[in-house]
Amino acid sequence: MGGIRVIRHFGRTRFSGVVLAAAAAFSMTLTGCSTDEPDRAGGGAGGDVKAPTAASPSPSRTYALSKAPATIPSVRTHVPARGPGWRPGPGGGVVVAKGSEALADEGRMLAGELKLGYRGAVPARAGDVELALATAKQGAPESYTVQTAGGRVRISGVDEAGAFYGTRTLKQAVTSGGLMPEGVVRDWPDRPQRGLMVDIARKHFTAGWIEDRLREMADLKLNQLGLHFSDDQGFRIESDSHPEVVSSQHLTKAEVRQILDLAARLHITVIPEIDSPGHLGAVLAAHPQLQLRDAAGRPVRGAIDIGQPASAKLVDELLKEYADLFPGRYWHLGGDEYQALTRENPEASFPQLAAVARREHGQQARIQDLAAGWVNDRAAVLRPEGKKLKAWNDGFFRGGVVSVDKDIEVEYWTGKEIGARQPEEYLSEGRRMVNVNDEYLYYVLGQPNEFRYPTGRRIYEQWTPLVVRGTTPVPRKYSDLILGGRFAVWCDLSQSQTPEQVARGIAMPLAATSQKLWDPRKPTRSWQSFEQLARQLGLA
Repeated sequence: MGGIRVIRHFGRTRFSGVVLAAAAAFSMTLTGCSTDEPDRAGGGAGGDVKAPTAASPSPSRTYALSKAPATIPSVRTHVPARGPGWRPGPGGGVVVAKGSEALADEGRMLAGELKLGYRGAVPARAGDVELALATAKQGAPESYTVQTAGGRVRISGVDEAGAFYGTRTLKQAVTSGGLMPEGVVRDWPDRPQRGLMVDIARKHFTAGWIEDRLREMADLKLNQLGLHFSDDQGFRIESDSHPEVVSSQHLTKAEVRQILDLAARLHITVIPEIDSPGHLGAVLAAHPQLQLRDAAGRPVRGAIDIGQPASAKLVDELLKEYADLFPGRYWHLGGDEYQALTRENPEASFPQLAAVARREHGQQARIQDLAAGWVNDRAAVLRPEGKKLKAWNDGFFRGGVVSVDKDIEVEYWTGKEIGARQPEEYLSEGRRMVNVNDEYLYYVLGQPNEFRYPTGRRIYEQWTPLVVRGTTPVPRKYSDLILGGRFAVWCDLSQSQTPEQVARGIAMPLAATSQKLWDPRKPTRSWQSFEQLARQLGLA
C-alpha cells in the first residue's frame, strides 16, 4: 500500500545416456535469460532426475538438435537432444506413477487441457505423459523435471506444486510449438512468493472474474492471490459475526469457498487482508462510536480509535471469523496509513491516544508505539490459528519503544508515505520482505496521485526482486531476505475501468512480473518476442 533460505547446488545431478549424433557430446542450454546478472542461487530442480531411458532417434541426423520450449516464464535449463519430441495424439494418455496417486487431480486437469484420456496409476506406454513425485526429494520447493524421449514425457516434481508447474510447461510448449521438444527441462523458481493482489474492497469483482485471474496466474506459475476486502469504500465478504458492516455488493461465503477450492487445485494460496487500524471506513460506518476523533472532535476518515477496548474487540471478532474461512497459512494485517500519524504533532492532535500510549507502554511512549502495539495484538490473535503474518512497510516505525514483531513480513510498497523508510533499514534488522514496489507493480485505477499504469515492458526490462523502492536495487547481500513480489491492483477511482478493462490492462504486466520472479536474470527474449509469445499462449 520476509525467511526461508533455499540453498541450491547446481550440477550435482549427472545426466547420462543421451546420444547426440555419433559423438559422446553432452550439452545443457540455459534458457530464457542471459547470465550477466547472477542467479539468486545455483540449480534447483531435483528429485529423480535421470536422463531418458530410451536413446533419441539419432544418429541418423533425421532430427535437428532440439530447442527449449517457448513458455512464460521461460524454463531455466534445457538439455537438448535429437528426436521428434512429443505431441498429443491418438492412443496417448496421462498416467501417474505408482506411489504418486496424489497427482491424480493434476493428471486429470492436464488430460482435459490436452484432450487426452486419463488412465490413473498404471504403467506409461508410448505416447503417454507420466506424472511422478520425486522419491529423492532433492532440489528446491516447487522444482520439477520434464524428460521427453522415446515418444513419451515424464514430469517429476519435488512436490505436488512442482509437478503441477511441469504440466504448465508442457501445456504451454504444445500451445506455442505444437509439441514438447526432445530433451530434459530442469526448472525451479527464484523466489517462493509470487503473486497478484486485488483490491476488491473499493470495487466489487465477481467470483467468476477472480476465478479467471486464478487460472491465468496458474499458467504463469504464480502462487499467491491477495484479497484486500475491507477499506473505507466497502467490506466485500459476507459476515456472520457482523453482517452490519457488509456492503450490498459482496461475495458470499459460498462463493469464497468456491474460489478457495479452485485456488487449492491450482496451488495458489489466497491471502486475505482486513486492513487496520486505518482503512476501516466501511466498518466504522456501522460503528461510528469507534471512529477516531481529534482534539477538536472532528472525525478522522477510516481510522478506528485504538484507545478504546471495544475497537480491538470488533476487529478481533472479524479476524477470527475469516481465519476460519481462509485456510491458507498467510494473513495480511495492513497497518498502513493510520491518519493519526500523518498530523504534524500527533500527540497534540490526539491527546486521548497519547495518554493511552503512555499508560500501556510507559512515559516515553508515543502514538506510533500504540499503533505498533495494535498490529502486534492483532498478530497475537491470528498466530494460534496457524497464520504467518504480513503488514505494509509504513506500519513499521523507527525510534519507538514498541516495534512491530520480527516475525511479521514487511510488504514494501512505498517510500513516499510519512515515516516510510529505505528498504535497507528493514533488511538490516533481519526482517523478511516482499516486494510490492509502487514504481513498477502498482496498477491504480484512474491514475491518481501521480500514479501511472505500469507497463509490462518496463517490468520485464528494468525490475527485479531486488528493486524494492524506486529504480535502484538493494545490495545483493539482502537477497535471501526478499521472499518474492506481488503485482497489485488498487481501485482508488473505482469507476475508471470496468473489470474487463482491468483484466486486459494487467495481463502483460502480470506476465512480465511472473518472468522476473521465476528468473530475475536479464531475459534473452526481446520484449516484442515476449509479447508475441504471450498472445500466442492466450495470456494477453
